Amino acid sequence: MVKAYLRYEFSAAFGVITSAANPTYDASGKLLFTSSLESISVWNPKQGSLVKQLSPVVASTSTGTGASAAGSGGMAEVTVLCCAPGGSSTTIAAGYSDGSVRLWDYLSGDCTVTFRGHKTAVSCLRFNAGGSLLVSGGRDTDLVVWDVVGETGLYRLRGHKDQVTDVVFLPAQSKLVSSSKDGLVKVWDLDTQHCCQTLGGYKAEVWSLDVNPGGTRLVTGATDDEIRVFAIRNSGAAEAMETEGATGGTDQDHTVLVPMGSVRRLAASHERVAMLRFSSDGEWLGVQGAGKGLALFRVRDEDEATRKLKRRRSRRKEKAAKKAAEKAKKAAAAAATKKVAEEEGDDDEGQDGERPEGEDDTLKASDELEAAQLVTSKVAKIRAFCFAPPAAKLPPGVACRLALSLSNNCIEVLNINSETNSYDTASRIDLAGHRSDVRALALSSDDMSLLTASSAALKMWNPRTGSCLSTMESGYGLSVLFAPGNKFAVVGTKEGSLEVFDLGAAARVHVEEGAHGGAVWSLTPLPNKAGFFSGAADKTVKLWHWSVVAEEGKAKSLRVRHVKTVSVADDVLSVRLSPDGKLLAVALLDATVKVYFADSMKFFLSLYGHKLPVLCMDISSDSTLLLTGSSDKNIKVWGLDFGDCHKSLFAHGDAVMSVAWVPGTHYAFSAGKDRLLKYWDLDRFELLLELPGHQGELWCCGISQFGDFVVTGSHDRSIRRWERSSEPFFVEEERERRLESLFEADMENTAADKDTAAGATSDAAAAAAAVAGHRTLEAVSAADAIIDALEAAALELERLRTADRERAEAAAAGRPPPRPLPPNALMGSLVPSAYVFKVVSSVRASELEQAIMMMPFADALRLLGYLSQWLQGGGTAVELSVRLAVLLVRLHQGQLAATAAARPVLLALQRRLRGAAQGLKDVVGFNLAAMSYLARRARENEGVTEADAVVPAKRQLLGTGR
Repeated sequence: MVKAYLRYEFSAAFGVITSAANPTYDASGKLLFTSSLESISVWNPKQGSLVKQLSPVVASTSTGTGASAAGSGGMAEVTVLCCAPGGSSTTIAAGYSDGSVRLWDYLSGDCTVTFRGHKTAVSCLRFNAGGSLLVSGGRDTDLVVWDVVGETGLYRLRGHKDQVTDVVFLPAQSKLVSSSKDGLVKVWDLDTQHCCQTLGGYKAEVWSLDVNPGGTRLVTGATDDEIRVFAIRNSGAAEAMETEGATGGTDQDHTVLVPMGSVRRLAASHERVAMLRFSSDGEWLGVQGAGKGLALFRVRDEDEATRKLKRRRSRRKEKAAKKAAEKAKKAAAAAATKKVAEEEGDDDEGQDGERPEGEDDTLKASDELEAAQLVTSKVAKIRAFCFAPPAAKLPPGVACRLALSLSNNCIEVLNINSETNSYDTASRIDLAGHRSDVRALALSSDDMSLLTASSAALKMWNPRTGSCLSTMESGYGLSVLFAPGNKFAVVGTKEGSLEVFDLGAAARVHVEEGAHGGAVWSLTPLPNKAGFFSGAADKTVKLWHWSVVAEEGKAKSLRVRHVKTVSVADDVLSVRLSPDGKLLAVALLDATVKVYFADSMKFFLSLYGHKLPVLCMDISSDSTLLLTGSSDKNIKVWGLDFGDCHKSLFAHGDAVMSVAWVPGTHYAFSAGKDRLLKYWDLDRFELLLELPGHQGELWCCGISQFGDFVVTGSHDRSIRRWERSSEPFFVEEERERRLESLFEADMENTAADKDTAAGATSDAAAAAAAVAGHRTLEAVSAADAIIDALEAAALELERLRTADRERAEAAAAGRPPPRPLPPNALMGSLVPSAYVFKVVSSVRASELEQAIMMMPFADALRLLGYLSQWLQGGGTAVELSVRLAVLLVRLHQGQLAATAAARPVLLALQRRLRGAAQGLKDVVGFNLAAMSYLARRARENEGVTEADAVVPAKRQLLGTGR
């Protein structure tokens, strides 16, 4: 009989405050968004509290697909965040490491749409000013423009030769600008979908760019210490210059970005620019380096910049007059004077005084940007930053507010005071996570508390809710153990000491200095709860007993008392005591495991077989089996009666860091550096489940007393909980599912490679556009569903025609009519055209284009025949029909022209298409006019004039708050 098992599913992840992506505020400035590996965390920065988490993993695991769905569909890491503009919008876009882009409604917590257009990670995202368009740039060198309202991809822009690092829309223009690691900045015309200008001259990669809210200046940052500034010419000015210079016909008539020079960064170093952003009011420019520094520049307004230009011009004239006088006095040394004049120049302009007169009338980068101050973090590197929006209430004297995402899993909010040239920390979010790896963990005996140790802190969590209960300073913890009663705990550190903590007071009460001469790698408790064994790198195993100390004026406290020391031949990496208290297993650096009698510490067994050191061990609840995990990527099951190896299994793709038996069973878990948690049946020596999810190496795992959940700690600083569900599964089905997932992943990669190759062959030499999305399994499934619906509709139409013919023949022959046809069970009560419409309309808009492209011409022609019937329905049917008509005719134009059967279909569609589209357009126009009328009446009732309402609207449209 085939055995069934209960599935373990991902339940929650906690402990990560911020990861790879940039932080961003909402429009009100009350919420701060950060990436927490695959989730988006929504914080209240004022209170430092977590409001909500937006996670695709929860959605994928709730469908019942289990670990496979969670591993393949929801474990991609968030790489970039972008909040939609506008105070009423509640949409935030997130790019992921698998190339997908998701749009979230952060109020409801729902993922509204998923775009798939990149083969590799998404590196940048930007909305346009109205929030209707979204552009994504990826490491696959492509840019994809998405229609947020229509939930579909518009086109793909190809031209860069390396990863796209940043992208931005130009306000009030149908253009966008992108930068890349190929050292180029490109301007793209969205109307023609081609590159209209390319800027070079950079020594290496261009890492970031941004446009000021007024849409007049663009700044770029590269690997050098200069910030280059460009003036943006709008389309109207370009057309005017084009008309004036029509006879000349120069190439500069189509120039969008005009260089204005450069300014040097504060504290210039060899660090590259990591991020560059304007504040929402356009008064500040932040330039973040790859280290701990962030340079702030104040943006002068137009009057200040003009005064700066006049002062520079007057200084230049004074210098020119002085040099002319010197030339008159020293005619004999004219050549030498000229040479000196060429070498001396104004620092603001960087050139000599003999510049052409026309250049004095133009503003330069140094006229508009003024270096203000350098913001640094003393604790860690700055990973990314963002400015608080103008709607955020700032204290008096604060010019702007910055949110810094630090590399040590921490968020700092700074207030910048421009008058005193200083800054102070407004708030810090750091208690909800470790500053470094989670190296060790332990569950309490009642499973109500979880302890995790890192390089500088010990934290206690509620493993059910993921809330951090307390934080205690500690040494570099490598092992942790609850004392009996769960009120105290002991931590073994890298320095060789044992630290005792009072968990109720959240304080360290005792440090046993010199407990070991090396790192304490492992702790194991005695079954009688009298003490514990410790194993360390000083080649000793020590027995400790608990002792209670009562100090004067203080409550009783727990201490540890050394009882016995056993020396071994090499460093001790792990120690485990059998549950019956008879045997003690000691793993040594020489890749062997020594088993001793626990009471007398006499040698019993030596276990050989691992090729590399054993890093972790555990003994089953019945004290009969020992499970070992090693750096040789294998796990071995040993019998403790004779020391024989029952089975050796190749378990992980890297070193096995932790193993644990499920209490009361011979099932076990193993965690490795390959980022996987695996579930085993070690009676049958079979792999049951693979549980992916971590973005870094796994260091430790722990199992509850009843085996109903597992917790893991990782290099990515996250703690994950996996719960046992009531859903049964079979090993054979799980094995087939893993093979299918590998096959489907290979299919997706092959399809993406084919799409890339097809797009590359059609690209122009410089840059061109291509199809936005790429082939996915969802699109293939949608295409199959549409084809099946067309086949079912064709069979139903044939069945109806046969029934009509039989009815007519019976009437002509005077026979009684045949019985009426039973309804089609597949279609229900729907007619064939309505059934096909139901199937097509159920396909997501982001996948419809790819699904239609994969359909053969015969099915496309049949689908085209249904459009004229759908146009009679009005509403959404008209919109879908128009979209499908344009797409099908564009894809199959040549075959439609050469097929005689397509002519009547096209003629019938032509008669109804224009009228239906015009009717829908009239309805939308009528509704817009009615809404405009109602808004005008509301303003009149409130006493607001038209000018008062129009001017702020224009300012919001242009993206400026002035």
